[in-house]
Amino acid sequence: MVRRSRDSKFVIYQVLYIFVITVLALKGAELNLGEVVRKDKVVDKSIRDSLIAIVDSLSAQGLKFNIEVDTNVVTENLELKKKLNKLNKKIASLNHKIEEIPQRENLEPEKPVEEKKLRFPFVKSLAFLKYATNTAENKGDFPVEIYSPDNPEKPLVVVPPKSSKNFEVEGENELIVKFGNQQVKVPVKENLPPEIKIEKVTTKMDKQDIYVKDLQRTTCFTVTISDERPEQIKVKYSGPIEVSKPYKDKKGNLVYNVSLKLANTESRFEDWLDKNENLEEPDGRYKVNFFFVAYDTKSKQKVQVGDSFYFTDFAK
Repeated sequence: MVRRSRDSKFVIYQVLYIFVITVLALKGAELNLGEVVRKDKVVDKSIRDSLIAIVDSLSAQGLKFNIEVDTNVVTENLELKKKLNKLNKKIASLNHKIEEIPQRENLEPEKPVEEKKLRFPFVKSLAFLKYATNTAENKGDFPVEIYSPDNPEKPLVVVPPKSSKNFEVEGENELIVKFGNQQVKVPVKENLPPEIKIEKVTTKMDKQDIYVKDLQRTTCFTVTISDERPEQIKVKYSGPIEVSKPYKDKKGNLVYNVSLKLANTESRFEDWLDKNENLEEPDGRYKVNFFFVAYDTKSKQKVQVGDSFYFTDFAK
């Protein structure tokens, strides 16, 4: 609408200008810088401004202006008349174009371009573990930053594309994974205490007569220690036992073989009996206990489990 109004004003002022030139030319007046009318006869500026306001108002209401040459004039400027005819045609064409200008109303705002959603760089089942060393394997094409909600300014680790890095997790319940223009909250699992399972693997202690010498050369128990992070578990044991070097089973658990270690000779066994008469059971068997302790060096959780050896004599 503003542009249309401005174009209309331009046409009107051009027409008024040409009208004045035409009158002067047809009447034979001379144009110079001399005073044409006395100052006291000149139209007051306020009146002129009022006339301009009236013309603008009529133009805004759609009034079209046209210039006609008075044919009764004795002396006619033919060349100027031709120019005026051409100008009238241009004015008519301009009026038509102004009417055709569409009004730009109710324009819909441009929809923002949606950025491409990136694929999650880790396995879908990813869950970190509290109080443990965690591994972040970035399978994506963008660097990955992992943050603690307690410190969103400094990443715990930055993992380059197609690589992996270890980092430590403390007591957070979730971590923030940022990649590209996206971020995802990943849960953190509780670090459960280690588990200790002691299993008797001999039948020698099921007999009526049980000999120390047999129990010392036989694996009597297996002790299995399981944890999600067995590498951060420290194992201690106590009691009169012989313990083998641990090995890992198919599940990655630590397994120890345990046998009795009480006395190498019968005389040493007799000395032991003299010092530990209180360990004799009502059924005549002697009982000694042993214990295993598993301590998580990061979560500070400790578990202790024990079992017992039974015997009646040193040897047959």
